[in-house]
Amino acid sequence: MAAATAAVRGLQSAVAGHNLETLAGPLLRSEALGSSFIEGLRASNKRLALAAYEPLAADVTAKAVLGNVRAMEQAVDLGTAQKRFRVDDLLDIHRTLLEGTSEERYAGVIRSGQNWIGGRGLSPIDATFIPPPEGRVADLLEDLVAFVNLDDLPAIAQAAVAHAQFETIHPFGNGNGRTGRCLIHVILRRRDLTPFLVPPVSVVLATNARRYITGLVDFREGRTDDWIGIFADATAAAAAAATRLGARIDTLLDDLLGRAGSPRVDSVARKIIRGLPGQPVVSADTAAARYNVTPTAARAALNRLQETAVLVPTRIGRRRDREWISDELFHLLDAFEHDLGQADDGNPARPTPPPTRPPRQHR
Repeated sequence: MAAATAAVRGLQSAVAGHNLETLAGPLLRSEALGSSFIEGLRASNKRLALAAYEPLAADVTAKAVLGNVRAMEQAVDLGTAQKRFRVDDLLDIHRTLLEGTSEERYAGVIRSGQNWIGGRGLSPIDATFIPPPEGRVADLLEDLVAFVNLDDLPAIAQAAVAHAQFETIHPFGNGNGRTGRCLIHVILRRRDLTPFLVPPVSVVLATNARRYITGLVDFREGRTDDWIGIFADATAAAAAAATRLGARIDTLLDDLLGRAGSPRVDSVARKIIRGLPGQPVVSADTAAARYNVTPTAARAALNRLQETAVLVPTRIGRRRDREWISDELFHLLDAFEHDLGQADDGNPARPTPPPTRPPRQHR
C-alpha cells in the first residue's frame, strides 16, 4: 500500500502546475474503456471520441462505453465535492452508466430478486457466486456507504475493500462491475489521493483476469489482505504507466507542432494541437467556441493542419461541417491500453472475467 500510495502521489506531482487536460481526459477515458472491456464491451479511443462528438450516430457498444465515461466523470465529481457519500449518489452513478443504453431498465434500481453469476440458465446450480438475498441489499448498501465515508484508514485499502464489498453485494440487475469500479475513484478522489488524475486501475485489473477473480474470492472468504495486495499492485502499475503516457503524449504533440511549422504561441493552430488530448475531434465551430475566434479563422487553421498532415478529416469529400482528428494520437492511446492490458505471459487479458459479468436476475 505504501508503494502504491507513493506511485499515485508521484503521478499527481508530475502534472502539478502543468496543463492537466493533456493527460486528465485520456486517462479517464482509458479507465472507462478498461472497465468496459472487462465486461466484454470493446471500443477504440477513436470510436469512443466520435461517439462523444456525435452521440446520436453512435452504435450500441459505443453508447455503453460513453455511459461508462460519464459515470466515471460523475464519480470523480462526487469525490471532489468532499460531501458525505450517500446511497442515492451510488444510484445516480448507476443511472448515468446505463442511461440511453439497452440496459436502461436497470438504471438506478436496486434489484428486487435473487441474482447469481454463472450457473445453469434459470438455476444457480454450479453458480460461480451467489450474492446476498434481495431483502438484505438495502442494509448492506447503507453499511457500505458508511465505510466509504470513513477517513481513518489508508485510501488504497479503503478503495480495495469498498470495491470488493460492492461486488459481493451485487445490488443491481446489471452494470455492477462498472459501477463498482467507479466507486474506486469516488474514494481515491475523496481521500485526496488523486486530486488531478485518474490512474487507469481497471485496465490493469483486466491484465490478469484470473488474479482479479481470485482476489475477489479471497475477500469473500476472509482473506482480505490478499485482495488488498492485488489491488495495491494494480494501482501502482496504473500510476507508473500513466506517468509514462504523459511523456509520450508530450513528445507526440511536440512532433505535431514541428510538422505544422512551429506556429506562434497565440495562434489557433498551436492551441488546436495542444488541445487535442482534451478535444480529440475538432470542427471549425468547436474550435471557434473553445479558442474564441471566428469559425472562418478556425477552419483556415484546420485546413493548414490537414495540409501538413497533422490532422485528417473524418468525412472525405465534405468541405463544410467537417471534423478533424489525429490518428496518431488515437494510435498512441490504443497502444498504451494494449501494452498495459497484457498478461504476465504476454497474452491478452480475458475480456469478461465471470465475477463482473452482468448477473441474471430471477424473481
